[in-house]
Amino acid sequence: MKTVYKVADDRFSVETYVTGSGEPLLFLHGAGGLIGFEPFLDLLGERYTVYAPHLPGYGESTGGEFIEDVFDAALFYHQLMDELGIPSAHIVGHSMGAMLAAETAALDTRRARKLVLASAAGFWLDRHPIADLFATPFNELAALIFHDPKSALAQALTAVPDDQGAILALYLERMKRLGMASRFLWPIPERGLGKRAYRIAAPTLLIWGESDRLIPPAYAEEFLSRIRNCRLEIIREAGHMVMYERPQAFVKAVCDFLAA
Repeated sequence: MKTVYKVADDRFSVETYVTGSGEPLLFLHGAGGLIGFEPFLDLLGERYTVYAPHLPGYGESTGGEFIEDVFDAALFYHQLMDELGIPSAHIVGHSMGAMLAAETAALDTRRARKLVLASAAGFWLDRHPIADLFATPFNELAALIFHDPKSALAQALTAVPDDQGAILALYLERMKRLGMASRFLWPIPERGLGKRAYRIAAPTLLIWGESDRLIPPAYAEEFLSRIRNCRLEIIREAGHMVMYERPQAFVKAVCDFLAA
């Protein structure tokens, strides 16, 4: 169910997908945003109350002009949690969302009960450069983010519509989303998380697709060295979009970790 929350005296209007029941779980999307096909959220909703907000600048969420850096974004998520009436929650983030989830958990150590970072951005290693997402043509995106770019799923999620109006809407929305993402990821996805990660107190699970070609699994070692009480799970036959390609395996890893 989609719900719109007014946050910070109407400074933000936040389009949020809400499903399930149980302990609260906040899901923070990556640079591509929510696409309207997230079966893993419904699977998580079988055990948790899942809140998946669109960051301002994405979808129908507004107020992006008030978010200029990772600190603004983390404070926004804190404010949203206050609006939702959840002083703490399990926080699960993907890619850019994992970077912001880590910043949120570092800023206030009481917010995250447990933290899950999937295909996480946040560091830069010269020996493992991350591909420039902003310069990647749309028709080359599948090869970068999916284990099997020729799969039906990859083709469906990166297809360009035939209708000219739909094509224009697709590219305008993509440019809007990447414009917001650039505040955290361009020119490189490094905004000083390494100086703050020591503050993360929540038990943390890293999830990586074995064939992630956007942010390679080598980056997991950097997170393991920076965050205490942190462990890694690699999911085979999955790329950067691990929760879309292997939703059952992803949800099992998350739920096993949160229940432990």
